[in-house]
Amino acid sequence: MEKTKIARIVTRLNIGGPSTHVILLTKGLNDSFKTILVAGKVDKGEGEMLYLAREEGVLDDIRFCSYMKRPVSLISDIRALYSMFSLLRKERPLIVHTHTAKAGFLGRLAAFMAGVPIKVHSFHGHCFHSYFGRFETRIFLAIERLLARFTDRIVVVSDSIKEDVCGKFKVAGREKTSVIELGLDLDKFRDAAAFRGSLRKELGLGDDCLLIGIVGRLTAVKNHLLFLDAVSLLARDKAFMKYGARFPVIGDGELRKTLENRARELGIEDKVFFLGWRRDAANFYGDLDIVVLTSLNEGTPLSIIEAMAAKKPVVATAVGGVPDLIEDGKTGILVPPNDPERLKAAIISLCSDEALRRRLGENASEYVLAKYSKQRLMKDMENLYSELIRIKRINKDKEEE
Repeated sequence: MEKTKIARIVTRLNIGGPSTHVILLTKGLNDSFKTILVAGKVDKGEGEMLYLAREEGVLDDIRFCSYMKRPVSLISDIRALYSMFSLLRKERPLIVHTHTAKAGFLGRLAAFMAGVPIKVHSFHGHCFHSYFGRFETRIFLAIERLLARFTDRIVVVSDSIKEDVCGKFKVAGREKTSVIELGLDLDKFRDAAAFRGSLRKELGLGDDCLLIGIVGRLTAVKNHLLFLDAVSLLARDKAFMKYGARFPVIGDGELRKTLENRARELGIEDKVFFLGWRRDAANFYGDLDIVVLTSLNEGTPLSIIEAMAAKKPVVATAVGGVPDLIEDGKTGILVPPNDPERLKAAIISLCSDEALRRRLGENASEYVLAKYSKQRLMKDMENLYSELIRIKRINKDKEEE
């Protein structure tokens, strides 16, 4: 029996949750579906995840659309739209499933033009605040509301994102929106402690200092400036500095130079290490004592799930889907966005209490390993596709009667 064909479209395969998600889905659903993964061009300074596609054996399933890029460009976007329309007309998938904003716009429009029967879009987070100015955000919201009208199902990764999409911003109805949390291959993080020492050796640090790290793209919405401001406050606290703390920044992006300059301005350049993108996640999580997230807006951050799986205590801003992931005081510590004093206080509370760090890490690991497994994701997504196919067939039969 011929497999149902799906075209999965993502803006680009940059390092992060959405890219990991689509690659794992392409591999994990191969028994039931034939997936074509369409991806655009990675921005300059971003890490690329083709290595994961190669490891998962799905590199041959990828079709690259070089015209599709994250920034808005009328000419490139029109070319990308025509390229995807031509591909969909040729491949004739039953389902088009888009991921991330630009792919969601161009991919769903191309699917509509090509007459694809079932259209699905996933919000891994959203761009409804903290990304654009007020005018651009209004235009973006109007486009999303229009696209939702001819989308068969909207998928969100957390209950909070569903509330934003359906309630606060009224992009789509609740009956059309499904929550399917991320699912990841977390087994490699279970034994991260076994790798402790490798990053410290690389940085020339001993085991007696605490490493407090942040992992993610160096871009405005991740708000690394808050992290640096908190580090500056900590560096002026003589009682805190007895821990000999150092602060690795893992990731890269367009703001790297700005952040490096800011660290120098604050006089903390000797305490902050900008390490760029790393593929050895289990290694560096093994050495981090505390993991911090300072974002202004988030869906379900991959870095925090990985840190929690590695039994690391997390301090994170209570934005987007983060409170769905972290229960304050039980599986991590939540702080308000843009509040360096509160972030400083949370970090100090963890540094001064090893038992608390251990307890939060153990609770966090138990929680994410149970809830965010790759197997659960595959089952949920397969059930969703089967449901949509069944509904489409029932509606078609009614039309023919």
